[in-house]
Amino acid sequence: MEQKIHQGRNVKRFREMLNIKQEALAYDLGEDWNQKKISMLEQKDVIEDNLLKQISAVLRIPVEAFQNFDEEQAVNLISCSFSDNAMFNNRIETFNNNPIEEIKKLHEEKIVLFERMLKEKDEMMAKLEKLFNK
Repeated sequence: MEQKIHQGRNVKRFREMLNIKQEALAYDLGEDWNQKKISMLEQKDVIEDNLLKQISAVLRIPVEAFQNFDEEQAVNLISCSFSDNAMFNNRIETFNNNPIEEIKKLHEEKIVLFERMLKEKDEMMAKLEKLFNK
């Protein structure tokens, strides 16, 4: 049994994802539109292509998204892809960093940097002393 895509419901989903009110969408579609007409549009199974193109332009979403988006398939894809730590390519990077060890490592790097700076300062001072003693 083939399940039909409900285009009106898809318009509603994308409009809500974009946080756009029905009134705002009606305003953007033109003078002959109002909130009630948008509500009725969102209840339609199939929306005319020219109207879908208008809505697509206003919401900046491809027409194909309204025509092909199926919530059940999307939920199924997401649940299969992300369950039990599964990812799209089945690879998960787990980082078990001990913050204390990281701080110690940074502290050691800082000590090495300061020692190098002191050595460079001593070398520079020695060069300056040679210049003054000439």
